[in-house]
Amino acid sequence: MTELVMTRAYEIMVILYAISIVLYFIDYFYKQIKIRRFAFWLVSTVWAMQTIFFLVNILATKRFPILSLTEGINFYAWLLISISIILHCIVRVDLPVFFINVLGFIFVTIHLFAPDQVQHPLGESLVSEMLIIHISFAILSYATFTLAFVFSILYLILYKILKEKKYSKLWSRLPSLHQISSWVNNSILVGIPILFISLLLGLEWAFMTLEGVSIIDAKIIGSFIIIVIYFTMFILNKKGKLSGTNYSWAQIYTFLLVVVNFFLGSKLSNFHLWF
Repeated sequence: MTELVMTRAYEIMVILYAISIVLYFIDYFYKQIKIRRFAFWLVSTVWAMQTIFFLVNILATKRFPILSLTEGINFYAWLLISISIILHCIVRVDLPVFFINVLGFIFVTIHLFAPDQVQHPLGESLVSEMLIIHISFAILSYATFTLAFVFSILYLILYKILKEKKYSKLWSRLPSLHQISSWVNNSILVGIPILFISLLLGLEWAFMTLEGVSIIDAKIIGSFIIIVIYFTMFILNKKGKLSGTNYSWAQIYTFLLVVVNFFLGSKLSNFHLWF
């Protein structure tokens, strides 16, 4: 019963940490105090939970848990989270805090998949459940990219209606072009870090639990290319170099690449046999 509770608590901690990274990523571009504050409290909650896990491990082993590889990684991850909280409170720098938390998240999850995982009090069940979180986050990112795809089509339709001056009461409930464009940006801004987190979890699980896994995999390469393309489009739009209908068409073509990567990439992948 105790192990089950700890397993569920660790799952919640990983999810909260992932959400905080997404929020920090959004805050970097939109500078929203409420988003940054919420992200900070999520990271603080993660720090508190990890501290509790650390203390429980001390009580269980009756020593300072830093002698093995996984224990060292866990302690290092705890230090990174502590540093990010200190930087947030004292220095108030955005980008370094974001990258430190990304590294912290990587080491928190590496701790789960490390070779001596069998000694970990959470057991092997959490490893497989982290795989479920990886798949869930991937699907969630695809859903956000689907929203961007739908909004882009809506943008093109409304643009054509306005250009040809065929606007009528039938289209009166449509949002403005500016609002639709904003929805596209918000969708991909959320989707990019979610897919990135999914890739981190998936890669860590594969390298730590499967034999002969190579990063030269169709699904992995395709997913990284998708992240780069979406991020590049977003930056170009923020700089005013890609906007309007060109931006919408770019979203549509990129989403088609997402679909190809989802189906064809899975067929060509060496280990994505289920997804």
